[in-house]
Amino acid sequence: MARPHAVVVPHPSSGNINPALQLAKLLHHHGVYITFVNTEHNHRVMEATEGAAAVRGHEGFRFEAIPDGLVEADRDAEDYDLRLSAATSQRWAEPLKELLLRLNGTPGVPPVTCVLPTSLMSFALDVARELGVPSMVLWACSAASLMAHMRLRELKERGYVPLKDESCLTNGHLSRTIIDWIPGMPPISLGDICSFVRTTDPDDFGLRFSTVEANGCTKAGALILNTFDDLEADILAALRAEYPRIYTVGPLGSLFNHHHHQRDDDASGSAGGLSLWKQDSECLAWLDTQQPGSIVYANFGSLTVLSTDQLAEFAWGLAASGHPFLWSIRDNLVPGAGAGMSSLPPEFVAATARRCCLTAWCPQDQVLGHPAVGCFLTHNGWNSTCESVAAGVPMVCWPGFADQYTNCKYACEVWGVGLRLDDEVRREQVASHVGHAMKAEDMRGSAAAWKVKAEEAVAPGGMSWENLRSMVRELGSVN
Repeated sequence: MARPHAVVVPHPSSGNINPALQLAKLLHHHGVYITFVNTEHNHRVMEATEGAAAVRGHEGFRFEAIPDGLVEADRDAEDYDLRLSAATSQRWAEPLKELLLRLNGTPGVPPVTCVLPTSLMSFALDVARELGVPSMVLWACSAASLMAHMRLRELKERGYVPLKDESCLTNGHLSRTIIDWIPGMPPISLGDICSFVRTTDPDDFGLRFSTVEANGCTKAGALILNTFDDLEADILAALRAEYPRIYTVGPLGSLFNHHHHQRDDDASGSAGGLSLWKQDSECLAWLDTQQPGSIVYANFGSLTVLSTDQLAEFAWGLAASGHPFLWSIRDNLVPGAGAGMSSLPPEFVAATARRCCLTAWCPQDQVLGHPAVGCFLTHNGWNSTCESVAAGVPMVCWPGFADQYTNCKYACEVWGVGLRLDDEVRREQVASHVGHAMKAEDMRGSAAAWKVKAEEAVAPGGMSWENLRSMVRELGSVN
């Protein structure tokens, strides 16, 4: 019998690439032949940041690249993420189809037996169906966000979205309007559903695209989620009532580390991912010199942008907290400002020089897993949230885009591991929330308990471990 061959097609953003690559490497570890599809642009960037060997592939694991359909001017646009999603959904189908046909005709390469896209790539499911190839999809966000996004169409039908007028964005309407009918979810404010409800335009691209993509996931033969059953039990029960073939395999970084502990055949960096930014590992040496639980780690992910004023408020808030801190500041964190760190107030840099470490990008899973880290100031992207839960690190939350509001809601109100900042950044609140997260016994106890449950899920015999094995068996049986 030929080896099963999965073609993994991630949305070309960091939040999708890394969990997709972790999953691909886990499947490869269990004998599945993998083709991992990058964009040509990301492929070049990864060669520059990680080295050519990271994307060269090896026996049974190959990388392919296709154009992303963008011009260079798009990459600096404020709405880059939406332009990228539009380009992939509108222009990738034919190149992907050609790639699948070429792979099936390549000597020494087993026939494609599964197309495995991530969220936001439902066109790949249509291509798979056209070619008669089975499919699975990795929803690279939480189960709660999937359920919430699946209800966007009903929110529109019930008149919740689009908003009636611009005043609804600022008059408290988003927080006062409670949605209490989504299966498996506690009552949730309209504003915490996702950022795409914040529009008065009935044809808003983000709202329309998210609605189509979340419901498009159900066209796949199975749904794969980067979560674990204890963390989202109620939501998963509700989802499985509608879509029984769901595999929870998270936290993926932890599951990967369990499988690849002390292996030396993986050249792609921490937790099996690839970075679109050059990572600074020197910050780990700095953490080694700090006391256990003493460090505040701040990172707003790969897409969040700040104004100069917001950057200054966060900076002075961290300074006023009195705690030493590690802050990852991307070069493009402040648009148009050149290097992100150059936008920091000079007085702040001088005042905190002896108790802070500033870096452009860092190996986050290793940072969060370091014993010196005591809390995480985060945007609540799902990968960051999941990694923080797995590491047992409390969070100070400042969501701003897509599913981050839902993740923040669960971190703060359901799991008891987070404190939410107001939308308007104020240094006093940053300082007080950080101070509370660093010493609050209830939050720290909850974080420690979730860490144990995450470890149990990915350990041999745990639910995520066993679900991965079931996935592999399904891929083999399809073949």
